[in-house]
Amino acid sequence: MSDASFSQPLSFYRGGSYPCSYLPGKSTTSVIATPLHVIDSLCYSQLARQGFRRNGFVVYRPDCEVCRECVPVRLPVHRFLPDRTQKRCLKRHQNLRIRERHLDYYEEHFKLYQRYQKVRHPDDSMNFNNNRQYADFLLNTLVDTRLFEFLEGDTVRMVSLIDVVEDGLSAVYTFFDPDMPKASYGTYSILWLIAQCIASRLSYAYLGYWIRDCRKMAYKVNFRPVEYLTEGCWQELKR
Repeated sequence: MSDASFSQPLSFYRGGSYPCSYLPGKSTTSVIATPLHVIDSLCYSQLARQGFRRNGFVVYRPDCEVCRECVPVRLPVHRFLPDRTQKRCLKRHQNLRIRERHLDYYEEHFKLYQRYQKVRHPDDSMNFNNNRQYADFLLNTLVDTRLFEFLEGDTVRMVSLIDVVEDGLSAVYTFFDPDMPKASYGTYSILWLIAQCIASRLSYAYLGYWIRDCRKMAYKVNFRPVEYLTEGCWQELKR
C-alpha cells in the first residue's frame, strides 16, 4: 500500500518468512519499504519514527504473524541521567580516541567484525565469510550514514555506524574487540551516541529493537527513560 504522508511516494510489501536470529525456534517476517531508490535521509527520518530500520539499502520493520516481541525503542537524550554502572563505564573508557572515517571498506574493520561475530554471535545469519556481504550489510546506504572508529593507542577497539535522521541519531551497527573481558564497549557506544545527539542538538537516540526475552537485546532498557513504539505512538517504558 502507498502512504501519501511520506516525503516520497512509497509502497510496502511483506517479505517471506525466515528463521529468527534472536528467538530460537521462531520465524520472522518483515514489511519492506519500496522503491528503495527514493528512501533518502528525509524519507528515512519519517520511517524511523514509525519503527523502521535499515539493513544496507533495505528498509524494514518486523511484522511477524504471531509474535510481537521486536519493540522499537528510542531514548529522549535530554532527559537521560546515567546510573552508577554507566558512569563507571564512561570513566573506564575515557581514554578511547574517536575518529570519524570516510564510509568505505577497511580490511581492519572487516577482520574485527569477523572476530566479533565469531565470539558474540556464532550462529547469526550476519556472520559473513566474505567482504562483499559485509559491505552490502553495512556500507550500502542512500541516507546520511557516518562511520566512527574507537581507538586505544593505534588499535581499533570498536567501530560504530550511525544514521543521521531529522530528530536524532539512529544506531545502525556496532562491533568491537571481543577479547577484552573487562571492557563495556556496547554500553559505551550508546553513551557516546547520547552525547553526540546532545552536542548536535538532536532529541533522540534510536536504538533499534528491544526484545524482552533476548539477552542480546535486553540491555537497551537499562538506559532511562526509554520510549517504545506502540500502535503508532511513542510512550515511556515503565519498569
